[in-house]
Amino acid sequence: MAKTAAALHILVKHKELAEDIIKQLNKGVKFDVLAKKHSSCPSGKKGGSLGEFKRGQMVPQFDKVCFSGELITPHLVKTKFGWHVIKVLYRT
Repeated sequence: MAKTAAALHILVKHKELAEDIIKQLNKGVKFDVLAKKHSSCPSGKKGGSLGEFKRGQMVPQFDKVCFSGELITPHLVKTKFGWHVIKVLYRT
């Protein structure tokens, strides 16, 4: 079972925008470009990079995707902070 994960994310207020971001990613738009343009999280300035973090450090819905979701595929997750587009890079 993985103990750490690394992910990129984009945080927005509206589901429609998050879904549009996923469509753009699927068309080949770079994650970091969209993060810098749309993310309300401070990590947006770093292309959405959250670096490496431990299981349990993020809110439960976010944590679940990071430790059980498919790698590299964009995931849409709702938390108390808003809508996240999450791209899990790796787990260790």
